[in-house]
Amino acid sequence: MAPHVRPENVLKRAEELLAVEQSGDALNLLHEIITSKRTRNTPITSLEPIMLRFVELCVQLRKGKLAKEGLYTYKNVAQNTSVGSIEVVLKKFIDLSKDKVTEAQAQADRITLDSIDDLEASETPESIMLSTVSTEQSKDRTDRAVVTPWLKFLWEAYRTVLEILRNNARLEIMYQAIAIQAFQFCLKYSRKTEFRRLCELLRNHLQSASKNTSQVHAINLNDPDTLQRHLDTRFAQLNAADELDLWQEAFRSVEDIHTLLTISKRPPKPAMMANYYEKLTKIFLVSDNYLFHATAASRYYSLRLQAKNITSADATKSASIVLLSALAIPVINTSRFRSVIFDVDESKHKNARLSGLLGLPKAPTRASLLKDALAKGILARVSPEIRDLYTILEVDFHPLSICRKISPIMTEIFKDDGLKRYIEPLHQVILTRLFQQLSQVYDAVKLDFVIKLVTFPAPFEVSSTTIEKFIMNGCKKGDLAIRVDHAANSITFESDVYATAKGATDGVVQLQPTPTEIVRTELSRLGKTLFATVNLVDEKYISSRAAAKDAAIKRAVVGVEEEHKAALLRKNIIEDRAKEAETILQKREEDESKKRALRQQQEQLAEQKRLAEEMRKREFDRIKREQDAIQEQEKRKLADEIISTGIKLDLESIESMDTHKLREVQIEQTEKKNKDMTERLRITAKRVDHLERAYRKVEIPLLENDYEKQKETDRLLHAERRKAQLEASRAQFEEKVLLKKRLKRMLADYDEFKESLLRQ
Repeated sequence: MAPHVRPENVLKRAEELLAVEQSGDALNLLHEIITSKRTRNTPITSLEPIMLRFVELCVQLRKGKLAKEGLYTYKNVAQNTSVGSIEVVLKKFIDLSKDKVTEAQAQADRITLDSIDDLEASETPESIMLSTVSTEQSKDRTDRAVVTPWLKFLWEAYRTVLEILRNNARLEIMYQAIAIQAFQFCLKYSRKTEFRRLCELLRNHLQSASKNTSQVHAINLNDPDTLQRHLDTRFAQLNAADELDLWQEAFRSVEDIHTLLTISKRPPKPAMMANYYEKLTKIFLVSDNYLFHATAASRYYSLRLQAKNITSADATKSASIVLLSALAIPVINTSRFRSVIFDVDESKHKNARLSGLLGLPKAPTRASLLKDALAKGILARVSPEIRDLYTILEVDFHPLSICRKISPIMTEIFKDDGLKRYIEPLHQVILTRLFQQLSQVYDAVKLDFVIKLVTFPAPFEVSSTTIEKFIMNGCKKGDLAIRVDHAANSITFESDVYATAKGATDGVVQLQPTPTEIVRTELSRLGKTLFATVNLVDEKYISSRAAAKDAAIKRAVVGVEEEHKAALLRKNIIEDRAKEAETILQKREEDESKKRALRQQQEQLAEQKRLAEEMRKREFDRIKREQDAIQEQEKRKLADEIISTGIKLDLESIESMDTHKLREVQIEQTEKKNKDMTERLRITAKRVDHLERAYRKVEIPLLENDYEKQKETDRLLHAERRKAQLEASRAQFEEKVLLKKRLKRMLADYDEFKESLLRQ
């Protein structure tokens, strides 16, 4: 493209190319003017229509790479002067991509309907043969061929726009809006892979923003409004991950939200935190982490109670979930549903990490959660069956009827869709309580008796294999002391009085102390009794204690002065540190003032630079107008020259033409004259050619007669030359014969002389 071409002329030229169906050439033309260095000095008002047309062509031809290059260039040009123009262009790009996807879906539906000739025919021979080699339906193949390319283009459009808008304070609102639209795209079309990539992209953008805070127009995460917008985006991301059942991404989103909340100086909204804890309850439940699931449910319940529009039914249901989730926490780590044994340090680190997400200083326990639930008065709000379940598991002692009493409660819980998910972990708690209570009453029981006790109605049955596996896992972890005797078909409760007490019996109603507890407390009670006896009987011990007390008082009196000196020294140290802190604060304030002054100076320089840039642009526009005037004069002069050569031009057409077009007209007329001259020369050459042919036709008989005469003349000439040649040859032969005779007379003398030379 010529460097002097104006943007208006480029747009007009692109429209002309589109009129003759040359969309590719038009797109390349617009791309060239947009990415040109001279375009940086073009006013935004002139460049924006070109960008809008360029975006339309990119979407129409599905040229994502060209669109990305052009949009990046336009952002760099317009971000300092016209942010609104960037938003208009990017919104146009996204809207056009969405429209293309909608059109492709409509087209795919039409193709599917048009391919059905007979609505009553369920299968066609072609569809039956195709189904034997492919599991895809006709609509799936149509969507892959028609809709999928546009879905890919729309996804790339979202990524491109997010990359362009990232880490720019002026474009931050547009960035958050596009991110939410991208989440809606993933939800609408169930794009799980793209959603993972989108979350990772946003996470990288946030990390880059926290590192590159010194860049121009960089976002400031310390700004409450900016941080709130990022939190809103992350909550939208969390909701989308919940709807797509992507629990790993949901957990990462929760970690992102927690990181932003720790940065935020503004307290979060209760509704936002309620959503936060609600999603955490789902994540922990899916991961079978019932301890933190119950903790999150408790936090969510506390926030729900603060809502004004909560009904009594909702409060009862929420309270039932809180208490039931706490009851469903495994009492001991013998879960038959989890076979992975984590390292202790790793488990502590994991619990500390999860506790941090819930805002807890340390990991919660089952007992603490139940205690907290009772302190909140949840037991009075829950449904009757949940209250009865709590009483059976945590209060009453009835090893022979625990399962029979819980069976109707399990049936009621199963009817509620929100509570039946706790039935499976409740089985483990019930088995734990059963064996704990049986161990306090029996030393050994028959295995059939235990299986008979663990009897639940369908579909809550527990098999003997499950019971044995539960016992083995509990013994493996050291939480149960049970021996299974398959020969006698019985189980024996071991009673090692010297075994270390485990925490599995915490909160269990005990009928009598166990042998382990008796041995463990016997020594402590004996020690306390002996200590009390010595204090009353042994006078020597009493006097020594009194002497020790007097010595301690004397040492205290002596140490008062030292303590006073130490207090004064500590006071001086504190005053020095206070002065030092004040000095540091003053220095920091001075540094801040210097930075502010430097920032103001930079802003002034930037303003001066902007004014100089505007002045330069005005000067450039003035020079441009002068150049346009000169070009207009040249155009008029060239038009007069063309008219003077006899070429007719319309005055209205002259106004719409530039010098380049006029020269094209002049060249076209000159070429037309040359073409006419060439045609006349061709006709003349043809006429001469026919005349020459006539001459040749008349000459043919004359040439034959001349040829005969020429042959006779040549024959006579040849005879004469042959005769002269023979005579010359004869004379030459006779002369050589005479020479031979003369030399022959000398032959004897020659031979004699030769012999003499040879003898010598």
